[in-house]
Amino acid sequence: MTDFAAIDFETANCERSSVCSVGIVIVRGGVVVDRFYSLIQPEPDYYSWYCTRVHGLTSADTVNAPVFPDVWKQVEPLIAGLPLVAHNKAFDESCLKAVFRVYQMDYPDYDFQCTLEQSRRVWPEGSHALDVIAARCGYKLTNHHNALADAEACAAIALAIL
Repeated sequence: MTDFAAIDFETANCERSSVCSVGIVIVRGGVVVDRFYSLIQPEPDYYSWYCTRVHGLTSADTVNAPVFPDVWKQVEPLIAGLPLVAHNKAFDESCLKAVFRVYQMDYPDYDFQCTLEQSRRVWPEGSHALDVIAARCGYKLTNHHNALADAEACAAIALAIL
């Protein structure tokens, strides 16, 4: 796979619709050609202690952030015609579908590929955490749980094993 958009969401709480940041890396011809990152005002708009502990974001970070539909207007032209790739597609795809539902947006049935599933096929043993698999693919993930950093690691994994 040489043309795709690696995507990663972070959520504010346990509701999948509560995306509070998105990172996207656009790959064409096997080369990273664009990156996109945005904070997002989550819906519902509250932060659980656990999610904040994971990614470090709080309501102070997103109080003036755009709502998801405004962010997605910027994303759509970047990803047009590309399959989406995530490390744990089940999470990221469910977040995307949930936030589309919350804002009553028509979901375009994106084609999603999963580097987590593929890593389990390639390396049946051991951890399949994003940072571990990225390292196996020669990529050093230095800011884990930042949506853009995670999308960059996912892109590196996809280029290596998809």
